[in-house]
Amino acid sequence: MGRFAQGRLSFERAGALTATCSAYAESPLRLFTQRSRGPCAWAFTSTLGGGLLGGDRLRLEISVGRGARACVCTQGPTRVFRSPGGCSSELVARVEGEAALVLAPDPVACFAGARFEQRTEVELSATASLLLWEVLSAGRDGWGFARCRSALSVRRAGKALVDEAWLLDPAQGSLPQRLGRFQAIATLVLAGPLFSSVRDFVKARIEAAPVVRQARLLESVSPLDGDALLVRLAGASVEEVQRALRAHLAAIPSLLGDDPWRRDAPYAA
Repeated sequence: MGRFAQGRLSFERAGALTATCSAYAESPLRLFTQRSRGPCAWAFTSTLGGGLLGGDRLRLEISVGRGARACVCTQGPTRVFRSPGGCSSELVARVEGEAALVLAPDPVACFAGARFEQRTEVELSATASLLLWEVLSAGRDGWGFARCRSALSVRRAGKALVDEAWLLDPAQGSLPQRLGRFQAIATLVLAGPLFSSVRDFVKARIEAAPVVRQARLLESVSPLDGDALLVRLAGASVEEVQRALRAHLAAIPSLLGDDPWRRDAPYAA
């Protein structure tokens, strides 16, 4: 029998810092907040049982108040186990003026027989900033899942920056054959004033990279409305994709006051 769980995170500016005002989660969803060492508040998500099972339905709502900065990551990869009835994860976020949100979860890995649907919706105020990445790995079964659908919507002041959905389904053709040498795919979105210098750096870095036949990593970059950027990556391993993302975003720790990808910091439940 599947599990339905809702969670809520809210962040507000508190002087020069950001405070976590609420962190509520229903089982099997778990939330951990990290003791802040800078202007950004931190939260990490996890699930009981080590992953998602058939029938699981998770929904997380995030609110970032005016001028606040928040980073939401995961404690580890999201594993999706065999799920004939399917399972899903939904994240809905709202970021107010002059605020910033970083969404940088670890990769999703779907096991053989998994049926998974993921949806992310972010609503930005006109002066809000966003860094979002999503990574899907082939997992230990090498694209052996039954179905995976992902939808992403990012809107700013009511106008769509990104509104897309893609589907990987072996009913449309063998996934290992279609994806070839690639074992991970990723999407990166950068938007807003806080990340403008990072956006320019990423765009220039990718455009200057040489074209290599049978490269282990492929990247493309697409400017979006004004100060936003969409980056696509495909890599021969999930580790190579993650290394590329972190190299592109090397300036992020200085903007947030800490490193989003550290695992050695203490947590406060």
